[in-house]
Amino acid sequence: MEKVLISACLLGEPVRYNGEDRLCDHEIMQRWIREGRVVPVCPEIAGGLGVPRLPAEIVEGAGGAKVLAGDAVVIDKNGNDVSSNFISGARHALASARASNIRVAVLKEGSPSCGSGFIYDGTFTSARVQDVGVTAALLRESGIRVFSEFQLAEAEAALTALESQAP
Repeated sequence: MEKVLISACLLGEPVRYNGEDRLCDHEIMQRWIREGRVVPVCPEIAGGLGVPRLPAEIVEGAGGAKVLAGDAVVIDKNGNDVSSNFISGARHALASARASNIRVAVLKEGSPSCGSGFIYDGTFTSARVQDVGVTAALLRESGIRVFSEFQLAEAEAALTALESQAP
């Protein structure tokens, strides 16, 4: 059975910057939990950031790949560079995925770590840009398919396809 890496906030853990969760009670997610497929991760906590913490965004909406390459930074709302925390957390998420042979992840959309379709532009004005967060970028670079909580049907289809290929 294929396991799925899931953002801990989507599982109801209060790990977001403001101490809240973003529980996803969708039937597919709940079935995965019952089946024992879920491996939770919060890259920001794993990277050493606490709860609550200041919101953070990637400067100029540059995207996670540029942060990983050292060409962009993640700052918190006070202007502190928290890039190293985000990179460390991404590496932890990848290690967790590899430890469980995970090939599919469902991560929180919009997060500077986990966003897979959009992130915020670094101005802290809620302006979105189409790009991915630091963890989503590292997972994708490593061959893991990354989906958001709004793409559970697509993630389930990917799991089904992977399991049908198994010997």
